[in-house]
Amino acid sequence: MNYLDQKKGFLGFDANHKSLPKVVVVPFGLEKTVSYGSGTVNGPKEIIKASHQVELFDEELNKEPYKAIGIQTLKPFKIKSKLIDALDQLSEINDKILSEKKFPLVLGGEHSITPGSIKPFTKKYKELILLHFDAHADLRESYQGEKFSHASAIKRCLDFQNVKVVSFGIRNLSKSEMDFYNKNKDRIEIFWAKDKKNWDLGKLNNLFKNKQVYITFDVDGFDASIMPATGTPEPGGLFWDEVLPIIKKVCQISNIVGADINELAPIKKFDSYNFLVAKLAYKILAYSFEFKR
Repeated sequence: MNYLDQKKGFLGFDANHKSLPKVVVVPFGLEKTVSYGSGTVNGPKEIIKASHQVELFDEELNKEPYKAIGIQTLKPFKIKSKLIDALDQLSEINDKILSEKKFPLVLGGEHSITPGSIKPFTKKYKELILLHFDAHADLRESYQGEKFSHASAIKRCLDFQNVKVVSFGIRNLSKSEMDFYNKNKDRIEIFWAKDKKNWDLGKLNNLFKNKQVYITFDVDGFDASIMPATGTPEPGGLFWDEVLPIIKKVCQISNIVGADINELAPIKKFDSYNFLVAKLAYKILAYSFEFKR
């Protein structure tokens, strides 16, 4: 695999700093099935660009996490034109990263990347739990005639029988999705956005403790007031200080094995949204390795 020079890659840190890399950032700006706003194809490059403005010191952890982690960023590459071929392409990339005992962080792109991204993990682990942040359940069997639509991303993940999902921030779904959820509560746990003031995060221990966990974060999980730069923004969502404690707690009690962040559709001259996603990516990595099991 071909990598960017460190100064051009995620975080843009000093190329003179040498550490054994444990993370590979995969820019995968797939845009095939967006159904409202567009622009996710530009998500990865804008996240990486914004990451160069993220402070490397984490005041909460009192360290510069990147030094202990070691991060490489793949050079941009051509994504295959057919959706199913693109998902297979991503699976092969992550399989290679896992074979090198590294942690893949995939920057999308639309949410349809996730079933392709997790495929190698489903082969490696007996059980895989998805920590899923999203405005939408993404449990449709298909959408606009496409089985692998962004609106079907979590349903396709659940096609793998050893996958379970715990979703945070859901506030928009169809009746068919609700019906599927009601029939599959043994595999799906939803923390509804409307109930966030009453969430019992004590449940996290039963759901995640000592599990192998993959994080998939659709940025429309954030409230539209802080994240309008996405194809399907929704009011009534999550805020920064509500999201971080959940991620931190799960990282403390489980083993985070990989992650993707998706659905950023950059808005020209509104770099704060790109920066938010870049900082989120760094926090996910920092927490994942601070409490690594």
